Amino acid sequence: MRPFTLSKPSTISQAVSGKNEAVRYIAGGTNLLDLMKKHISEPDALLDVTTLLSDTVQSAPKGIRIGAMVRNSVAASNSDIRSGFPLVAKAILAGASPQIRNMASMGGNLLQRTRCPYFYDITMPCNKRKPGSGCGAKDGENRMSAVVGYSEHCVAVHPSDLCIALAALDASVIVTGKDQKAIAIPFKDFHRLPGSTPEKDNNLPENAIITSIDIPANAFNKNYAYLKVRDRDSYAFALVSVAAALQLDGLRIREARLASGGVAHKPWRWYEAEQFLKGKEATQATFSQAADIVIKEIKPLSNNGFKLPMLKGAIEVALQNCLTA
Repeated sequence: MRPFTLSKPSTISQAVSGKNEAVRYIAGGTNLLDLMKKHISEPDALLDVTTLLSDTVQSAPKGIRIGAMVRNSVAASNSDIRSGFPLVAKAILAGASPQIRNMASMGGNLLQRTRCPYFYDITMPCNKRKPGSGCGAKDGENRMSAVVGYSEHCVAVHPSDLCIALAALDASVIVTGKDQKAIAIPFKDFHRLPGSTPEKDNNLPENAIITSIDIPANAFNKNYAYLKVRDRDSYAFALVSVAAALQLDGLRIREARLASGGVAHKPWRWYEAEQFLKGKEATQATFSQAADIVIKEIKPLSNNGFKLPMLKGAIEVALQNCLTA
C-alpha cells in the first residue's frame, strides 16, 4: 500500500471541494482498503466522512430515509426497516460477514466495486481497472461473470446484495454536490452497464457524495423473499441472487417486484416478468412462466451456462417463498 494522508473535513462542503481523482472518501473502508492493498486504488489522500453523514433511519408516511453512514448491521436490525422494508434487512444479512456488516456503511455499499478476479489481479488485462487493456474474463475464466447486459469491454457483475433489494423497491440515492443542493437519483439509473466505459460503475456526479437512501412506502412487507445461491453458505458472493416481492389480494397478484444479482454489471430488474405476474394467480405454474420470461434474456458466456437453469430455479423458489414469508 502506498503512503497517503488522512484528513477529516468538518463539513460536507469541505469534503466535496477537496475531492479529486487522487482523493477518496472513506467511511467503513471495507472495500476501499482491499483495493488499496491490492494496488488497484492508490489515492494520495483519504477524506474521513464518518462524522459528516447521517447515521440515523427516519420514517415518514411517504417512506423511509436511511442515512449514508448507517452501518449495514444497524440497518438490518432497525425496527422500522424490519417491519416496513424487510426485504432490505434480509438482503443485508445475506451479504459478507457480521464483522464486515458492523463496519460497512449503507452509502459505501452502493459504491463497492466488482469482485471479478481479473479486476483484482493487476497482472491481468481488465478494462475496468485499466481502460483499453482488454477484458480477460470475456474469453477466459468467466464462471462468475455476467449473463445479461454485458459488452465486449466488460463482463463483470455487481457484488452487492443490498443493492438488489433497493433496486426491487424503487429506492432513490440522495447525493449532494459542490453547490450543496441535494438531488435524487432513481436507483435504476444510479449504476451503469459497462458499454464502452466499464471503468465507470455509477452515475454519481463528479465530486458529489451520497448522503442518504430513500425508499418509498410500499405494500411489499408481507410477501417477500431474498434468495442467494453461492458456492458456500457464508461470506461468498452470489452466483445468482433473487429479490422477490408480491402484493397479494388473496392469491391474486396485484403488484410484483423481481430483481437479481450475480447476472449483470448492475442490479438487474426483470420488468417483463413483473408485468406478466401482475393480475395472475400466485401459483407454481405462474411462477414457472415468469421464470421462463426471465431466462429468455440470458446470454451465457463460455463457462457460465449453468446460471440459466440456476436462475430459473432461483426465481421460482423465491416467488414461492414469498407466499410463506
